[in-house]
Amino acid sequence: MAEENKNIQDAEELKEDTSEEVVQEEAAEEAAAEEEASQEEEEAVESEESQEESEEEGTSEEQKKSLFGKKKDKKKDKKDQKIEELTDRLQRTMAEFDNFRKRTEKEKASMYVIGAKEIIEKILPVVDNFERGLGTAQEGDAFAEGMQMIYKQMMTTLEELGVKTIEVVGQPFDPNLHNAVMHVDDPEQGENIIVEEFQKGYTYKDFVVRHSMVKVAN
Repeated sequence: MAEENKNIQDAEELKEDTSEEVVQEEAAEEAAAEEEASQEEEEAVESEESQEESEEEGTSEEQKKSLFGKKKDKKKDKKDQKIEELTDRLQRTMAEFDNFRKRTEKEKASMYVIGAKEIIEKILPVVDNFERGLGTAQEGDAFAEGMQMIYKQMMTTLEELGVKTIEVVGQPFDPNLHNAVMHVDDPEQGENIIVEEFQKGYTYKDFVVRHSMVKVAN
């Protein structure tokens, strides 16, 4: 009897020990589960934060690129604008210089013509006197023949310089070339036709140095 009671007591103690072990194991499992859930939650939060940071960094990089691109484009536009301004200024300067060069050349040529005309005007009275003297010279006069040769040489030199006599007799009257000092009624001549020359006229390179003095038929 005593032995049976002892066996029952041992069985109850074993049962109690087994129940405690089971409880302890269940508690450990619950703690492990809670810890694992907490860890997963932390990992999820960290993942979300990392993703947000990545997105922010990506957005920041895009903004930087956009800003840099705008700055670069703006800088490039200013550079192109400066090039256009300098090109336009250069073209204007070259055009002004070309106009100045042409104007200067024209003025120089005009001054040369004016100076040459003044010299020719002073020489023409000498030519007139030559012609009057040769007109009164007798044939066979050796001195007159020598003067005739000098006269021809002088006229050839003037022609080479661009001095030419104005054609008159038989030509229509032109007020730009001729100076009518006398009119005559001549039915055999046409109207405004030059019939006589009193003084020769000359041109220098298409500029009139002296008008011809003429008689014109009405």
